[in-house]
Parts: sequence; structure tokens; C-alpha cells
Amino acid sequence: MLARIIGSSIFIMLFLSLEFYVFYGLKGHFKDQFKLWMKISYWLSAAAPVAWLFFMGRTASAQPLSSLQLVHHLMIGIWVTLLVTKLVYAGFLFIEDFYRFTHYGGQKLAKLKDAEREVNLQSRRTFMRRLALFAAAVPFASFLYGISRGKYAYTVDKVKIKDPELPEAFHGLRMVQISDVHAGSFDNREAVAKGLQMIQDLEADLIVFTGDLVNNRAHEIVPYIDLFANLTAPLGKFSVLGNHDYGSYVRWPSDAAKEQNLDKLKQYQADMGFKMLNNSALVLEKEGQQICLAGVENWGHGPYPKEGDLAGCFGEENNGLFTILLSHDPTHWRHKVLEHPQKVHLTLSGHTHGMQLGVKIPGFQWSPAKWRYKEWAGLYEELGQRLYVNRGFGFLGFPGRVGMLPEITLFELTKA
Repeated sequence: MLARIIGSSIFIMLFLSLEFYVFYGLKGHFKDQFKLWMKISYWLSAAAPVAWLFFMGRTASAQPLSSLQLVHHLMIGIWVTLLVTKLVYAGFLFIEDFYRFTHYGGQKLAKLKDAEREVNLQSRRTFMRRLALFAAAVPFASFLYGISRGKYAYTVDKVKIKDPELPEAFHGLRMVQISDVHAGSFDNREAVAKGLQMIQDLEADLIVFTGDLVNNRAHEIVPYIDLFANLTAPLGKFSVLGNHDYGSYVRWPSDAAKEQNLDKLKQYQADMGFKMLNNSALVLEKEGQQICLAGVENWGHGPYPKEGDLAGCFGEENNGLFTILLSHDPTHWRHKVLEHPQKVHLTLSGHTHGMQLGVKIPGFQWSPAKWRYKEWAGLYEELGQRLYVNRGFGFLGFPGRVGMLPEITLFELTKA
């Protein structure tokens, strides 16, 4: 309790400091023309999202496809967009204030009074204010796009995997991966339907889903069950659990209620036509040749559930086969998969979302996610084994995607 009070107090102090600093910076642009309605608008836009999240956040987030959820997403979007915009703006003002403080203080100490060495601090201040506005407009516009368009701007990333150990019969196998649906965050059924139709149009042999179907509660997926059920693939559809699927981030009246929620989620996966591979594996056969498709429950380094068990996946029936593993959290690969006696040729993960923020252009990608995860998006290879981290189909928390667009991955497996 004490820790929460201290944490809340620090947040309020930092929040108010930033708001007042930015407020007086903006006030300088208008001087005497900073009207009362401008002041009210500023403080209302600053306080309303925070008040909403504090008083209504938990209630609104539990009601998918409702008007309350739409308002909730709007408030989160406004708060995050304005926060990042204000931080950029304040950063430029701070640089100028620091210069003024050190320069003016140095002049005063040295008693420099000659006009040639005086700096027109006011004109410099005006220039920096304008530069700060221009710089802040970039994240402001980017985040608005991410909220209004980016979160449903599905992209198909095509990845070729060449491996000499792939059986000849599976040469040319087309496999689609999606991850991190987070159905409770969706607020546009039509947009989701278009994304799923993109998957169907790829005509893949195999469709896999690597966890986090919901945010917390199984019922979040109910409005979309029919859409996912329409996906078809000759070799089937398979899935695993992600950390959010266990419902561990909300309070339940009892352990039995939490377990019942997980059972419902598993049933909904079956209703959608997905076979769950929870610490299990199966053999796919074609023209007398076989590969292994395995899946584990969530195993994540740090505070995340560690339910994944590779021992349950492998045995005599799949020993030595070319193996594809579904594992939600990419940290599992480095901590457990690479060192396992059974070689896993390709591990498919998600979880990071690419932080829903970053830059991705041909030949270069960056996101704050790399500060937390060594493997955070795309293809990695080590010890003859590969990991692919999908950026996710949905979104969580911030109702948008900036630079890191939602991903549908199409793999083509070929024998090298």
C-alpha cells in the first residue's frame, strides 16, 4: 500500500511538472493573446484522459465492441499522443533553458557588460519555441495516424526459410503465422475481417497462431469466432497459449473462476478450428515423409508464466524430424530451446508487438522493444536454429501502431 502511495505521488509530481512547464512554454507563443478558452482547453485535455483511466479504465476495457470501449481507446490515445508530444516539446525548451541559465550565469560571474558579447536571448528563445513546436508536430501526426489507420494497416511479410534438413516432400510449404490478436482491444469488426481475409487469400498450406488471443477474458474473442473459423488450410490450423490468455492480469472471485475462463478460451479456440498444442507435438506427413510441429504453453523470462515444457513435446515418435516449434515468448528460444537436445529448426514467437512503435524500412528496423528483448522482431539464427518473432496482429494498451504495423507472416520453406 505504501509503495502504491509513493508511486502515485511521484507520478502526480512528474505529471504536474511537465504540464506546467509545457503550459508556460505554449503561453509564450501567444503572449497576451492566450485566451481563457485556450487555458481551459489545455488543462481539460491534460486532465480528462487521466481521470477517465483512473475511474473508468478497468470497467471500459472489459466491454469489447461497446461505446464505452471506443471512448476508452480514445482517452488512451489522447493521453499517450499528448504525453509524447509534450515530452518532445519540453525537451527542446529544456535545452534552451539550460543554455540560458549557464550562459547568463557565466556572463554575470564574469561581469561581461559589453554589447558585442551580449546575446539576444529573447530572439533565441522565440526561435527555439518555434523549433520545439515543429519537432513536436512530428510525433503528434504520427501517433494520430497510428490510432486512426495504423492499427489496422495489416502487412504481409514474406519470409523464405532454406534448410537442407527439410524433407523433399515439404519443399515449397507455405505457412502463415499470426500472433497477439488481443481481441479485447479491437473496435472495428470490419477491419479485422479484412485482415483475416488477407490471410485466407494467401492460400497457405498451414496456419499457426502463437498466443495472446485475448487481453484477459475469454469472452473478448466471441464477436470474432466466426471470422477466425472461416480461415482454412489443407494441413490444418494450430495454436498455443500466450501470457495474457491465462487471465492473470485481472482479479477473479476465485481460482476456479480463473480456471473456468481458461477452459472457455480453449473451447473457443476449438470453435475457431484451431488445434491447441499445449506442451505437445504432432507429426505432419506428406508423400511418406514427415516433419514435427510442436507447441508449448507460455514460457517467458522474468515475471511471465513459465508453463512451457519442451519435454512434453519430444519423444521417439518425432526424434530427428525437421521441427517447427510454436512458443509465444521469444525469450524461451535463448533460455531453453537452443540448449535442448532435440534440434528445433524453426521457432515461431510473438509477444513483443515491436512495442507498437518504431521504424521499419527495407534493410533497417528499430524499436524501443530492442532495449528489453534481444530478439524482438524478424528472423534470427544461431547454432543452426532459427527464430522468427512476429510483430502481432492486434494491439494492446495504446490503441494504435506507429511504424510497427500489424503483421501477417507468410513463410515459404524450401530444401536448400
